Amino acid sequence: MKNGKTIRKKFPARSALIALVITLAAILVVGCGSPSPAGVTQTTPTQPASTPAQPSITPTAQPLTKLIVADARSTHHLNLYVALEKGILSKYGLDVEIKTVDELTAARDAVVTGAADVYWSCPTAAISAIAGGAPIKVIAQVKEPCTSVLLVPKDSPIKTLADLKDKNIAGISPSCEAVISISVAAKKAGGEFTLSRLAGGPAITALDAKQVDAAILEEPHASIAELKGYVVLFREVSQGIPCRTINARAGYLSSQPDALKRLVKAVDEANSLILANPLAQDIVAIAAKYTGAPEGAILNGNKRLGFTIYINEPGYAALIDTLLELKTIKENPGTKIYADEFKGITWGLAQRPVKISTDANGNATVTSLR
Repeated sequence: MKNGKTIRKKFPARSALIALVITLAAILVVGCGSPSPAGVTQTTPTQPASTPAQPSITPTAQPLTKLIVADARSTHHLNLYVALEKGILSKYGLDVEIKTVDELTAARDAVVTGAADVYWSCPTAAISAIAGGAPIKVIAQVKEPCTSVLLVPKDSPIKTLADLKDKNIAGISPSCEAVISISVAAKKAGGEFTLSRLAGGPAITALDAKQVDAAILEEPHASIAELKGYVVLFREVSQGIPCRTINARAGYLSSQPDALKRLVKAVDEANSLILANPLAQDIVAIAAKYTGAPEGAILNGNKRLGFTIYINEPGYAALIDTLLELKTIKENPGTKIYADEFKGITWGLAQRPVKISTDANGNATVTSLR
């Protein structure tokens, strides 16, 4: 690796604070975890997406600032890996160490206890943790739209949301925003189902064995299942949901706000590289190196990852309303989930400076509005 080393390390629960956070966000287990996919076949490239405007933060020639990222590996975190591998982080004066963990909850706990400074996570997990008192703040968005979809066998009788009634559906967690959105939509249509909590790989295995009727999967597992012949349904249900946030420890945010702004600038530059050609050989190779996902799945799914640093505030407000309705959180945290230091940079803007659209296959296009 070019800039900083990757260390695989699991973080033990080591303080009363972790117990508090886990109690407050008990349902937020794996969330949207790291992939352990099986092989798939390659697809051909499509036209690249246009790139978003970048915040006004310039590179620095000062000594490198140490920053530790706790990371549950995923293609959704590709902008972090590209920023590291391409030397962008050091360009902005950062010495970034990635400490790999098995789950997003472990990444959160590492940041809460001070063992790490930053982590990428599902927005529902971050919102619930912050609403529960965790000393973290959202500093930027990672991508959009939510790429999780429901997949069924070709001969499945499931055609509508109402057809989900009493079916056994695999999904990573009841707190995953895609599971939430599909569950809510199905309930409104009279199609309440039973959720079997299975991560991507085991969910596909259960589908193959006909142990579940369908599975809600995110990339790259959605692509793996799709290329195996499973059929995507209800893509539109979750497409409007923001997916992934960059979250910082409050203590680090207070002491090193400029370092975090440089991190976001570096990530935004990496976003531009990815969006210019998400299927470029070097981009795909970096994704495969860090996630272990087969290149075929990456080639099929990378076009769906609409990377941006700009927060979809209406989308987050809607997620908060849903979490309140489900009684996952007790009070509306409002804009308190966001770092004040990033107001006017990634949130609190008169207009969000990017527009993200998707086609019928879920491929994302990010367009600058500046």
